[in-house]
Amino acid sequence: MLKKKFSWRRLGKRALYVVLVFVVLLLIGAAYLFTVAIEHPPKPADQSSLQLERTEVSPGFYTLNNNWFRKSKSGLYELYVEGDAFERGVINGKLTKELVQRQEDHFTEQISKIVPSKTYQHFLKYFIGWFNRDLVNNVTDEYKEEIYGVSLAADKKYDYIGSNYQRILNYHAAHDIGHALQNMALVGCTSFGTWDARSADSSMIIGRNFDFFVGDKFAEEKIVAFVNPSKGYKFMTVTWGGFVGAVSGMNVKGLSVTINAAKTNIPSGSATPVSLVAREILQYAQNIKEAIAIAQSRKMFVSESFLVASAADKKAVIIEKTPDSIDVYDPRKDFILCANHFQSKGLVSSKENLEQIEESASFYRYQRLTELLNSAGKNSVEKTVRILRDQKGLQGADIGLGNEKAINQLMAHHSIVFEPQKLLVWVSTAPWQLGDYVAYDLNKVFALQGMRLNGEVSDSLLTVPADSFLSTPAYRNFEAFRKFKQRLSNGDQVSTDSLIASNPEYYHSYVLAGDYLFNQKEYEKALRLYRIGLTKVIATRKEENHIRGQVKKCENKLKS
Repeated sequence: MLKKKFSWRRLGKRALYVVLVFVVLLLIGAAYLFTVAIEHPPKPADQSSLQLERTEVSPGFYTLNNNWFRKSKSGLYELYVEGDAFERGVINGKLTKELVQRQEDHFTEQISKIVPSKTYQHFLKYFIGWFNRDLVNNVTDEYKEEIYGVSLAADKKYDYIGSNYQRILNYHAAHDIGHALQNMALVGCTSFGTWDARSADSSMIIGRNFDFFVGDKFAEEKIVAFVNPSKGYKFMTVTWGGFVGAVSGMNVKGLSVTINAAKTNIPSGSATPVSLVAREILQYAQNIKEAIAIAQSRKMFVSESFLVASAADKKAVIIEKTPDSIDVYDPRKDFILCANHFQSKGLVSSKENLEQIEESASFYRYQRLTELLNSAGKNSVEKTVRILRDQKGLQGADIGLGNEKAINQLMAHHSIVFEPQKLLVWVSTAPWQLGDYVAYDLNKVFALQGMRLNGEVSDSLLTVPADSFLSTPAYRNFEAFRKFKQRLSNGDQVSTDSLIASNPEYYHSYVLAGDYLFNQKEYEKALRLYRIGLTKVIATRKEENHIRGQVKKCENKLKS
C-alpha cells in the first residue's frame, strides 16, 4: 500500500494552527529557559549595606541611618533614601519590605484575574521571558544594582516565576508590556501645564492624572519617595513597593517628568523600560536640552510622550519617542496639553498616531482639556486640581462616571501637581483624585537630613481639600456600579435594572448588562440594551464595534 504524500493543506487549517502554536511555544519556552539561565544579578563591589537593619522608632515609623519610612496621616506612605545604587536599593527594600511583598501579591493576583487559565499563565510566563530576553542589556548598571538591592526584600514564594531579581527587574517593564500588548485604557493618562500669562502668578504649574489600573489593591499603598542619590540630583517620585522607576516626579533643579503612553505596534523584543528612562531624566537632567539627550540615548520598545517641565527654561515640552524615532513638541505658547497621541511635526501624521486619534479616547480628552483650560482664566494650583477632577464630556455633557473620554476616569493610580519654580508638589490621596491633595516642599524635605522622631513632612497649610463629590448620591451610585462590575466578574447574578440605574449615562453599563443577558440567552432584552448603549458617548472604536457585533448576534439569534 502506497503511503500518501504529506500535505499541510490536507492537515487542515485548525491542525496547522495547533502545530504552529506548539512550535512557537517550544521556541518561546527555550528562549525563556535560556534567559533564566544567563540573567544573573549584578555583583556590587560594596555590599556592606546588607548588614544594616531598620529600627522601628514608633509604630509604623522606621529608620535606618539617615533613611526613613512612615505612613502619613493622609494615607500616603513616605520614604527617604540616600546613597549609592545598591545601598539605596537594599535600604529601600529593608524599610518597605512589607509593601514590596504585598505589591507583588496584588500584582500576581490581578494577573490571575485577567488570565485565570493556568495554561495561559504559563504561556504568559514564557512570552514575557522571551519578550524581555534583552532587558538586562538595556538597563544601566546603576539601576540594575538598585533593583537588585530592592529585590532582596521580595518574597521567595514566587520563585517558580523566577528569582527575586528576575521578577523585580521584569516588573519594571510591566507598564510597557501591558501597553504594547493591549493598547488599552491601562494607560490612558492626561497632563497639562501653564506658565507666564496663563498662570495667576506667572509661575509654571503642571498637572497630571496617571490612569494606570492594575486593580484597586495595587493603588492602595502609594509611596511618595524622596531620593538623594550619590550621583545626580535629588528628586521625588510617586511610586510603589519594589519599583525604582519613575512615572511622575520632580528634581531639585525644578525639572519635572510625567509619562503618557501613545499607540505602538507589538515590538519584537525589549529595550529600556519607559519608567527607567524617565527616572534617568529626573536624576541627571537639569534642563530640557539634557532631558532630550538622555531620551535620545535610550532605545525603547513602546511609544511614549514625556512631558518635561523645566524651571531653568521657564517652559515645558513633550519629548515624543517611538522604538524607531524621536521628536520634540514645543507649543511655543504659555501652555501645553498632552493626552495619548503625538503632536510633533515628525510624528503627528504617522499611521499609528492617526489611528490613535481616530479610534481611541485620547483626542476627545484633549478637546475637553482645551475647553476647561480656556474657560478657567489664569490658572492656579486649585484650578489645576479642579480640571484633573473633571468627569464631564465635551461642553459639560454627562457621559457617565468612569468613561475613558473623561479627564477623571475614576481609576487613577495617582494624580499630581507640580510648581517647578517653587519646588512644590501636590499628591492626591484616595480615592483616586477625590481626596485631599497633600503638599510637599522639596527644599524642606531634603533639609531634614534624616528623621529621629515621627512627624508629618507635608505642608498642611497648602493642602487642597477633598472633592465635595465624595458626599453626593452620585458618588454612592458609582460605588454601587463598581460592585456590580465586580459581581459580574465573579460570575455572580445581578439585577440589570439596578446595574444600569447606578450609572445610566455610561455606555458601558448597557454593555455589561447586555452581555450578561446575552449569556443568559435573553436576546431580546440584550438587544434593547445594546441599542441604547450605542446612543451614549462610547470611549473607543473597538468598544463601539463590540456593541455593534453583539447587536448583529442578537438579531441573528432572534431570527433563527
